[in-house]
Amino acid sequence: MDRLSDRSATVIGAGFGGLSTAAYLADAGADVQVLEKNESVGGRAAVLEAEGFRFDLGPSWYLMPDVFERFFDHFDRSPAEFYELEHLDPHYRLFFKENVGPEPDGNPPGVERDPDGDRIDITRDLESSIELFEAYEAGAGDALERYLEKSKENYDIGMEHFVYEDRSRIRDFLDPRLAKYARGLSLLGTMQDHVEKYFDHPKLRQIMQYTLVFLGGAPRNTPALYNLMSHVDFNLGVYYPECGIGGVVEAMVELNEELGVEFVTDEPVTSIRGSRGNFTVRTTANKYQTDLVVSDADYAHTEQELLQPSDRQYDAEYWESRTYAPSAFMLYLGVEGEVPELAHHTLVIPGDWSDHFDTIFDEPAWPDDPAYYVSVPSETDDTVAPDGHSTIVLLVPIAPGLDDGEETRQTYRDKILGDLAAETGTEIRDRIVYEKSVSVSDYRELYNSMRGTALGLAHTLRQTAVFRPGHRSSALDGLYFTGSYTTPGIGVPMTLISGEHTANYLLEDETG
Repeated sequence: MDRLSDRSATVIGAGFGGLSTAAYLADAGADVQVLEKNESVGGRAAVLEAEGFRFDLGPSWYLMPDVFERFFDHFDRSPAEFYELEHLDPHYRLFFKENVGPEPDGNPPGVERDPDGDRIDITRDLESSIELFEAYEAGAGDALERYLEKSKENYDIGMEHFVYEDRSRIRDFLDPRLAKYARGLSLLGTMQDHVEKYFDHPKLRQIMQYTLVFLGGAPRNTPALYNLMSHVDFNLGVYYPECGIGGVVEAMVELNEELGVEFVTDEPVTSIRGSRGNFTVRTTANKYQTDLVVSDADYAHTEQELLQPSDRQYDAEYWESRTYAPSAFMLYLGVEGEVPELAHHTLVIPGDWSDHFDTIFDEPAWPDDPAYYVSVPSETDDTVAPDGHSTIVLLVPIAPGLDDGEETRQTYRDKILGDLAAETGTEIRDRIVYEKSVSVSDYRELYNSMRGTALGLAHTLRQTAVFRPGHRSSALDGLYFTGSYTTPGIGVPMTLISGEHTANYLLEDETG
């Protein structure tokens, strides 16, 4: 039923949250227009093509395939109609810089050892992972099975009753059914506390906590509920979509255009004025009249820069007091030859990563001994690099707000490439034929990102569920928000769901 057939809606920002919201609103009959600041759509998931190389600028992990299936199913479509998926094996590779903790017994599957540290592959074979854990710590194999049982329970209940069914207001938690749903969920404490109940070996703890990087948190400040990510990791699997995450963006644009959505690119929005039924959205080039506005732009930027003071929900002090997810130092590298030491997804982890988290959340600084991530999509997709070459993306999580001038970037670039050679045996410094870096100041410029965060608000104990900014503006009737600042939070699957929630709130307000 076209419940919004007489309404127009303008979506600001063509990231996953904006693309999702636009599709739901257009499907409900609205006349939808998406205004994008940059020259291409996708937001942080845009694509860079240069000298025969193709890079996903932002997200590169395709996780939670069930969320994508659910999204496309709403429109009587499926992901397979737009792109193919390849189940990666290994899911990812870890290089531990130091041999901390007891050495594993025997020769567990997926492990290579040297005097300085271990290389571990987490494969799609769960039994191999159980055997690997047991080799590092007696009883850890059984502990992994118990941990994943709890993780699956948290995922199934959490997704159905706390993610797909949005509970972003305090009154939403007064539902008497919640006592039944929440019974047994890991709702209290931090991920660090939760993982330590199951595993003693420091490397096993790090394996179970590395996904927090994707949530923009640290083990000590992320709620234990997020152990559900281990079900995503070990049970649901890690995939690569045809043409990368950029291919998923293309699919969503195609779907939106089939639904009648119009896209306008290279037009930064400069102001939002009016209210429900009579908005004027101005850009650097035009002005647009619309009944309703949805912002997928940075939430803080929208409130502080695009709205009049009387139309803002939060003041500057509120935004300054938030805990932001990390920014990043990114290197996009086109390299001659292969890099056989690296998997499609590789993580390099110091023996004690607490110092790195300290430099992100407590004492902002460039980390001396960083944990970092390396993506090599050319290991899976031979279209992303010229013949005989590799496409490599290197990501170091860093504190938002850091100075990242050219001298600093060059120094850190040299440090990381040297570390990559020393820790993984991958020497590429004399083989680089294309190079680009992106860091804090670029996130500010490209996405008007608060403090140059690469992700949004961190998933801390005080910034989860009801403690995140709302989808509806409480100060300006007819203005809505979507994306990673809102519930359910950070990550491509979560912003897809955020778009659904935003559309539902708008529909509720418009049609009752």
